[in-house]
Amino acid sequence: MKYDLIVIGGGSGGLTAASGAASFGAKVALIEKRSTLGGDCLHVGCVPSKALIHQANEFFTGKKVAAEQGFKLTADFEKVKASIQTSIQTIQDHDSDERFEQMGVDVFHGTAEFTGTHEVRVNGETITGKRFVIAVGSSPLIPDIEGLKEAGFQTNETIFSMESFPEKLAIIGGGPIGVEMGQAFARMGSKVTVIDRSSKILSKEDEEIRDFMTGQLSKELTIYSNTEVEKISVSETGKVVHVKTGEKKEAIEADEILLAMGRVPNTKGLNCETAGINLNDHGHVIVNEYLQSSQKHIFAAGDVTGQYIFTHAAGQEGKTIVQNAVFGVKSKISYENMPWNVYTRPEVFHLGLTEKEAEEKHGKITVYKKRLNEVDRFVTEQESGFIKLIMDQKGKIIGAHAAGEGAGDWMQSVVMAKTNGDKLRSLSGMVYPYPNRAAAIQTAADLYWREKLFDGGLKKWAARYIKWFR
Repeated sequence: MKYDLIVIGGGSGGLTAASGAASFGAKVALIEKRSTLGGDCLHVGCVPSKALIHQANEFFTGKKVAAEQGFKLTADFEKVKASIQTSIQTIQDHDSDERFEQMGVDVFHGTAEFTGTHEVRVNGETITGKRFVIAVGSSPLIPDIEGLKEAGFQTNETIFSMESFPEKLAIIGGGPIGVEMGQAFARMGSKVTVIDRSSKILSKEDEEIRDFMTGQLSKELTIYSNTEVEKISVSETGKVVHVKTGEKKEAIEADEILLAMGRVPNTKGLNCETAGINLNDHGHVIVNEYLQSSQKHIFAAGDVTGQYIFTHAAGQEGKTIVQNAVFGVKSKISYENMPWNVYTRPEVFHLGLTEKEAEEKHGKITVYKKRLNEVDRFVTEQESGFIKLIMDQKGKIIGAHAAGEGAGDWMQSVVMAKTNGDKLRSLSGMVYPYPNRAAAIQTAADLYWREKLFDGGLKKWAARYIKWFR
């Protein structure tokens, strides 16, 4: 059978491309290796992790209240896991085979491999297509550490279904997955140690964000920076992670080890060479700005491209591919306005350039910062954090960062302003219902007007005019 579009991978990018193309009348085949659609995000990524984080935060709050009343609470990990599965199943209903089949998509479950430039084989059946989308996602990186495989470990694919709750958890990697899971398990009662090779956790964040979050998270878990894992061993009581920080060596005991050191693309076994698809040294599909591979009729989206490893990025790439693959429109993908969040408490929000990146790219920049303990809503809830807005010489927003409760939500208006090319002053002119958290944006943006109007010569001229007007 010949299709207009064959999509390999049933995650965010693949589902977006398949549903979008089918909605416009294209004949679409969707191939997913799992028995259910949804991809890593639904089954072992965003959804279970956020469900776990929610449960952990609820327990953490309840535990503090109970302690104040003289009670002691213990987390029931079985109930936590059951809640996670409920969340997955609820969303799974929206990503069911039946829903996509009703759209006219032919759904195949099995492993796909290219047998030619226009052919793939799945479950022993060869199907052909005019165009293809590779959206096979990624898997956790398993480092070559002595004794690791013998001792055993967890990844994001297994941690949500562990048989028992770890009293001591060692996490190798200080990126978003590492710190999110680290804080969540610490809040449920684990003694958590995060081991990171970088000088500070969250290496892609603005320097001040990294400093602030290190301070915040250090209150709940132990962080080793600039630290290498030399080997793993097993003792009578559990696992032992042998680390080296500078010249200092230590042994960290753990019941479980979570790997959070990055991702590798799932291109192995896809037989890309047969289709003439070029991969980089890490195995990612090399794409151009139209998301085309070296074979122009074969597109790629999501983690497999190695660009932005976020569900919302994959979704945006899927939308772009629909335009290009179905209609032949030359629509370019842009990541300039691609935000991301780290769902710790407090949350981290990131948009555009960090201050260091902005200085390197633009030279002279202007930065406006406001601490959240100067914003009334955060004062009433005794929450800390800060917001940072970065402008170029023309006053346009080139970067925005925040650490604060719900930052991923209340910073969204900055995404819209930057996307529209608005200047910072536009954020000051908005009306913010008092006392909401988004007022942090207004207070930071108001610094622009204070600098322009009250700290410059205009204030003197205004004073003269007022005196004359009277």
